[in-house]
Amino acid sequence: MQAKNEAPSGLRVLAREFAMDKGALGALIILVVLILGIFIGSLFLNTDKVMTVDIFKQYNRPGVDGMWLGADEGGRDVFQMLILGARNSLIIGISVTILMEVLGIVFGLVAGYYGGRVDNVMMRFLDFMLVIPTLMIIIVLVTVIPHYNMWTFILIMAAFYWVGTARLIRSKALSEAKKDYISASKTSGTSDFMIMVRELLPNLSSIIIVDATLSLASNIGIEVSLTFLGFGLPNDVPSLGTLVGYANDPSVLTEKPWVWLPAALLILVICVGISYVGNVLRRAADARQRLG
Repeated sequence: MQAKNEAPSGLRVLAREFAMDKGALGALIILVVLILGIFIGSLFLNTDKVMTVDIFKQYNRPGVDGMWLGADEGGRDVFQMLILGARNSLIIGISVTILMEVLGIVFGLVAGYYGGRVDNVMMRFLDFMLVIPTLMIIIVLVTVIPHYNMWTFILIMAAFYWVGTARLIRSKALSEAKKDYISASKTSGTSDFMIMVRELLPNLSSIIIVDATLSLASNIGIEVSLTFLGFGLPNDVPSLGTLVGYANDPSVLTEKPWVWLPAALLILVICVGISYVGNVLRRAADARQRLG
């Protein structure tokens, strides 16, 4: 009887939510297969070799010279560029999301928990960050920083895109900090750090999951967009944005869809799949909190 009264584990709640949402389960399976295929496949590819130009294979059609998806204007294998580009986009999206969530959660928790003057000072800093033309500054930094690479791009993006997360967490933490369970912990002599980590943070899990999910899909899109515009990854680094950018040429757009269409479809599948899975994670977190 005691076992029946215990709250179900997080994994059981998550499994139940996925079982109830077949669409999200299908999206999860597709994402897992894609991500594993991308990262495992990239282990067998050499970036320098893939990016080597061969004008004699320019715009090869799919299947010619062993190229499954044909070649681009430089005679480079589109399929291999697709794998490496997707890997880079995923690494950037995941890395930026982790960094911005950590920064945003720490900043928002401190501001929301302490409130008062601490909150006022920290919010003025956030207001200043919000009025900065973020996209323009990123473009300028990408242009002027020497020895620019993918990891530099990750740090630049994370340095500016954590602000929205901080405001979101601060808003929720501010209301949670006024509740009785926080007051009880303070009265019992628990340190502020332990209250924020053990009491306050778990009650923000659902909103963190939603924000992280949306941010992941958004960050992948931002990287692709900046690379598409010529201000993302360096030219010698494969990117989905580079492949999609070929569609700027009307002849490629209409007559050579194998160059850009696979990358566009892959971006769509990844972002939609992440959104579906994120909704289930949010529902599971909400259910887990309700059940204790």
